[in-house]
Amino acid sequence: MSETGISAPYWWNAAEPPTLPHEAVAPSCDVVIVGAGYTGSAAARILAQAGRSVQVFDRQRPGEGASTRNGGVVSGNIRISFSKAMEKLGTERAVALYREGQRAREDLWRFIDDEKIDCDFTLSGRFTGAMFPANYEAQGREADLLNKHLEIGAYTVPKQQQHEEIGSDLYNGGLVRPDIGHLHPARLHAGILARAREAGATIHGETPVLSFTRTAGGFEVKTSRGAVLCRNLIMATNGYTDGANPWLRRRLVPVTSRIIATEEISPNLMQHYFPKNRTVAETRKLYRYYRPSPDRKRIVFGGRETMFSTDPMVNAEHIRKGLIEVFPDLKDVRVERSWSGFVAFNRDDTPRLFESDGVIYACGYCGSGVVWARWLGERAAYKVLGSPEAETVFEGPPPAAVPLYWGKPWFIPIAIGWYGLQDMTASRHQRIS
Repeated sequence: MSETGISAPYWWNAAEPPTLPHEAVAPSCDVVIVGAGYTGSAAARILAQAGRSVQVFDRQRPGEGASTRNGGVVSGNIRISFSKAMEKLGTERAVALYREGQRAREDLWRFIDDEKIDCDFTLSGRFTGAMFPANYEAQGREADLLNKHLEIGAYTVPKQQQHEEIGSDLYNGGLVRPDIGHLHPARLHAGILARAREAGATIHGETPVLSFTRTAGGFEVKTSRGAVLCRNLIMATNGYTDGANPWLRRRLVPVTSRIIATEEISPNLMQHYFPKNRTVAETRKLYRYYRPSPDRKRIVFGGRETMFSTDPMVNAEHIRKGLIEVFPDLKDVRVERSWSGFVAFNRDDTPRLFESDGVIYACGYCGSGVVWARWLGERAAYKVLGSPEAETVFEGPPPAAVPLYWGKPWFIPIAIGWYGLQDMTASRHQRIS
């Protein structure tokens, strides 16, 4: 059953995931794709345009997972910072990872323009607020490295000038990345899905894949509405991987992110809070991310749920308190929508494209799937086609399994508590010093 009322994502007002009529499941095809979000729909479009017969299966409505629940930030982020990547992986590898982020972002901009997808994309730039002065100093060093190796035009804004970027006194200055934007995530998904169907891909919503096995000519995929024989199989389930693929589920940790959307806020206040229409992030471990809605009438504000409760109302209030910490004037603002979704992490903290036992996987976007999911979905399709366009620095061996983990992330509350303790310790140290 689809979500309704306050628990339905705000984005669904304009583009709710479609309930598609059940088409007959063809007993054979060239390619089966599991998952009809950004990744699966993008892969299906490329393959269908190349003349392959494609069936896509999703246990929910197409896009009902993270593709229509995320914050709509177009970042192509790598979870590890550029400076840390240089230390850990070497300069050449770090530059290659971040260069591909540039390519993937720019390719998404072109795709939206070429395909005329109405998804409210704007190259707004992102302001990352420094929680402490030491964070601001580190941001300056990071900007220097980014500009030296990637020429992206990053710059820092001191605290005395940050009201030019964000109408909040919480931060100690911050970093601006002008190459990051935001969009309407559900409209983007609707556009990708539509192009896949127009190309000839068959999309089976609300049709779970139950299992799959190797055959002499490829794979047999068993679904809730029949079995399919195919030559190639792409897994595009990411944070919504279930028991049909326990091997993958041990390698991806789904982490819940919750987002709220406020009631309408006066134009004057919205202009004060977001004078340059930026999307905003923070340097803290349990960082919040937020932005104006596409019509600039609401604030869309997200972060990690509390470790103490799984009650949606408790967690909505937890996120609302974060909003008030940033904008104290909004202490009486009403929350119109509150919803959650899963982002998927792996032990490498980087997006991944890999093959195992003949199955092609694209996953592990670590909270930046608006760019990476479509990009790596297309690389997966090109890999099936044997095209040189499949090349990506993110291809490699499968990520390692997480020890003592079989699909239920029992350790997430512990991790949230540990990150929260680090944030509190840093805050206490800052007050003392």
